[in-house]
Amino acid sequence: MEIFHNFLPLFKVLFVFICMLAGIRLKLGVGPSILLGGGVLALLTSMGVPEVIEVGIQALLDEQTIFLALIVALIMILSGLLERTGQAGRIMESLSGYLRSPRLRLVFFPALIGLLPMPGGAIFSAPMIQEAAEGLDVSGRDKVVINYWFRHVWELSWPLYPGMILAASLCGMGIFKYLSYTFPGTLACIGLGYFFYLRPSVLPLRETVGESGFSANKRDFKKVIKEGLPLIVAIVGAFFFETLLSLIFTGVPFEIGIVLALLGAIFCSMFANVGSMQIIRNVLFEKRFLNMIFMILCVFVFKDILGSSGVVSELSRVAGGEAALIAAAMFIPFLVGFIAGITMAFVGAAMPLVVGLVQAAGLQDQLPAWAVLCMFCGFSGIMASPLHICFLLTCEYFKVDMVVAWKKVVIPSLMLMLLGVAYFLVLL
Repeated sequence: MEIFHNFLPLFKVLFVFICMLAGIRLKLGVGPSILLGGGVLALLTSMGVPEVIEVGIQALLDEQTIFLALIVALIMILSGLLERTGQAGRIMESLSGYLRSPRLRLVFFPALIGLLPMPGGAIFSAPMIQEAAEGLDVSGRDKVVINYWFRHVWELSWPLYPGMILAASLCGMGIFKYLSYTFPGTLACIGLGYFFYLRPSVLPLRETVGESGFSANKRDFKKVIKEGLPLIVAIVGAFFFETLLSLIFTGVPFEIGIVLALLGAIFCSMFANVGSMQIIRNVLFEKRFLNMIFMILCVFVFKDILGSSGVVSELSRVAGGEAALIAAAMFIPFLVGFIAGITMAFVGAAMPLVVGLVQAAGLQDQLPAWAVLCMFCGFSGIMASPLHICFLLTCEYFKVDMVVAWKKVVIPSLMLMLLGVAYFLVLL
């Protein structure tokens, strides 16, 4: 009986995550499922309704919550502008004249679209893969896995991904400091992608100019700069403003720098494209946009309920700091990522628990290592997930059986997780 009592906090947390996963599986949506988990946790820890309401209001009014919701909103507006004005396509066209290698052509366009954090973006690059593979002996299955895998290689190192911004915010780090720990994930993804999908023994292509029209396009560096200016302003501006604020205006939140950079990028795109205001209005009232903002709010409400419930400190005390941390940083994010197929889902569900356990165990100096483990395991879960929207859309586009393509994705995803564990041990 005493053993059961000791592990009661662990059972409570596991039940909360089971409820979240059930909500996601039943298609309640990620935001409502996370909110459901917060409500269940409040019931299990005897938090009264007035206390839950007070915690929820404080979470919604918190500066961190407001900034992150604003940043994600601006990113979605920028992505919507680039996609719907055709500027994203013009960026790709301007760069196509620089591509001579067939392998480079196959991976370049999915990777380029990967710089735009839009849900289901793989369907945008699928036609590019189809054209790049013209005249080459590439099977439908190979097109699927190349498009899917290389569409996501930047996710652990690109500052425009909402999941990365949320994770950095939950860890209390600036986005570029956080990325300084997670960027090896991109190198690992590129290496695994080459080994499993591109090396000559796996994909025997001629290293000569193919029949694709891409290689016939002229090189025009000025056009590259002109069309790519919004992305350049967003990335360089975010880095510049965040560095400026950290060095000169130390009391100003770093998120302001990202907001300024994104606003600059949006104005660049608006200036270059007619009808941008109507597109922005459409984006602001779309279900996808509203769901994303709602998800952000739910994550921060859940985080504060988790902190106020006292379950984190109980779990750390009875389960032993590192034992509880390993479960929270490895298995929970992988499972949530695998079930949901969405980065925001595993970050929102698992990262608050990881940060809480690290702080409760007095291991703040190890937070980067544990945060990296959480990100690698969760990201491996979403890449291995057959429910990942990019995977489903790519299989549908190329008319390839999902199971056949999925078998080619599972092993590289698990290898990525193992590399993440090895990197975690190095950081630790």
